[in-house]
Parts: sequence; structure tokens; C-alpha cells
Amino acid sequence: MAEPNSYEEQRRRQVEENKRKLEELRLHRLSAAVREAAVKPMPIQELKLRYLRPPPPPTRRSGRVASLPKQPDYRDKKAPRAYVNRRGLPPDRVYATDEARDYAFTKAKELNNQLSSAHPSFIKPMTHSYATGSLLTIPRQFKKSYLPRFDEMIFLVDEEDGEFPMPYIAQHGAIGTGWKMFAIGHNLADGDCLVFQQVQRTKFKVYIIRASSYYEKDHC
Repeated sequence: MAEPNSYEEQRRRQVEENKRKLEELRLHRLSAAVREAAVKPMPIQELKLRYLRPPPPPTRRSGRVASLPKQPDYRDKKAPRAYVNRRGLPPDRVYATDEARDYAFTKAKELNNQLSSAHPSFIKPMTHSYATGSLLTIPRQFKKSYLPRFDEMIFLVDEEDGEFPMPYIAQHGAIGTGWKMFAIGHNLADGDCLVFQQVQRTKFKVYIIRASSYYEKDHC
């Protein structure tokens, strides 16, 4: 009975010895891999990819926007006290004070009352969007009573008798392309009041009463 036991004992020892050698071999390889990784330099190509990446390209502007010329500033700077800058708006976006706005509207009504009753007229106070936008809407009642029912060219005549043709858009009751250039060319601003007198079927004499004149009156 001793011989079988001796064989089993020898077999057990052999298995344990094999396990020990296997563990030593694994530890040796792991240690070698760590040392190799610690001293092995990073490939130049990888360094380039990691540290020499080009900066992101600049944001591209729309071709339509990029091709537009910078718009000049035609605003009248002579009477800044007539305007206020509302909080949170760009510095160049100014609005008429209530006093200046009321003064211009009162003067427009006085002028309108002096015009000949043979020619219908209407008053149009300027908002910032009208003074800088591309459309000017006509009062609904005036449109229904005096303006054509279909699109047609009309003419605005300023106080120096300069004529400005522009399309009338019947569906919207508005003056279209050409209005913006008229507004810019005449330095219109928020708070101004315009009196339109229909001297002919498609021709209007335009009188401009400026909100800035509210302060100019004190120095006359």
C-alpha cells in the first residue's frame, strides 16, 4: 500500500512544481512588458497626431452674406438728446423719447390739417423697423379708399421735389423695394412722422417731421 501512495505524492509534487514555474514565467513576462513600455518612446507619427493637430477651420460665412458690402451708417447724429438707448440693445439702436415722439406727431397733425382737402393724406409715424426696413405699410382705411387693387408703381416726392419710384404691393398694402433707400437717403429715424399727400393717383408728396426737432425748438 505504500507504493501507490508514493506515486500519488510524486505526481502531486510534480503538478505543484509545474504551477510554480508557470506563475514565475507569467510574472517574468509581465515585468518585462512593463519595463519595455516605460522606456519605449512614443512613435513620432503618433506624437504628431496627438500634439500637432491643426486648429479647427474657421466658421465659414454664407457666400450670400460674405459678398455683401459693409453698410454705411447714415443716421443723423446731430440731436442725440432726442433719443434713448434701451437696455440690452446695441449702442447704435436708438429710440425716440416719448416727448420727442409726441412732439413730432403733433406737428404732423398740424401740417396735415393745413394741407388741401382736395388731396387725401395720411400720417405715418416711424418705428425703428420702418426707418431701417424694406417695407412700409399703408393705413388700411386709406389703402381701401384710395389705392389701386393691383400691384402698381408709385412715386414718392420729397420736399425738394425729388421723385422716387417704388412698387406698391396691393396684397399687403405696402410700399416695397425702394423704400429702404428712401428711408436711408432721408435719414429717417425712430419717432419721426411722415405726412403722405396723394397729389395724383400714384404719386405722393412726402413731408418729414423729425423727432429731433423737439430739442432744436429750444434753441431757435
